[in-house]
Amino acid sequence: MARLPRLIIPHLPHYVIQRSSNQQAVFQDSADYAQFLSWLKSGARQFKVAIHAYVLLPDQLHVLATPADATGLGQLMQWLGRYYVPYFNQKYGREGALWQGRYKTSVIDAEHFFLLACHYLEMVPVRAGLAAGPLDYPWSSHAHHAGVQPDAVITDHALYWALGNTPFDREAAYLRVVEQGMGSSQVKAVEQAVLKGWPLGSDAFKQALELKMKRQVLPAKRGRPRKIVANNE
Repeated sequence: MARLPRLIIPHLPHYVIQRSSNQQAVFQDSADYAQFLSWLKSGARQFKVAIHAYVLLPDQLHVLATPADATGLGQLMQWLGRYYVPYFNQKYGREGALWQGRYKTSVIDAEHFFLLACHYLEMVPVRAGLAAGPLDYPWSSHAHHAGVQPDAVITDHALYWALGNTPFDREAAYLRVVEQGMGSSQVKAVEQAVLKGWPLGSDAFKQALELKMKRQVLPAKRGRPRKIVANNE
């Protein structure tokens, strides 16, 4: 099945994942993580991309972000590569590509799936066996959302702010979300959407995207292609 073109929509959150080539470690010490986060912070401001959550694993990175326009997210990812790959190659005496092809992304139905996506992202190190709990892993945004350590990389999403009237209320409410855990069907839904480039949202959200963008946003079903018709046609 042909791969759908990447879908980037301004002012909507996107779940982005980038994996290393051949599962090699792209972050080998604390200086690597810190340097990448410094560039992530600078690049996000330069290209007008709000970073809501992130986690850096030894061989991959996950980011939840909202771009202000249709090009900023792609420019940010390219910019990070132009800075980080030469830094890494020079430091470790290597040559060649570092990342596994192009990054993958999924547009998020914020109202129904933003907190789920944020929770999923910050639990990646736990599911990977790298930490007993999300607070035990230092290279993620969880400490920020839990109120343990403010993170200058993060721009809080409006739905995080809506969790409470004070920082303490928001942090406590977010931790309750984390304590509730995620079902296997929820984990699978996020994984499939991100890895296959599908939107993560309700059926109504997906249909609205197709009408707005006048293009297919999900793989076509077997048989004749479905015609997308706008309401005013």
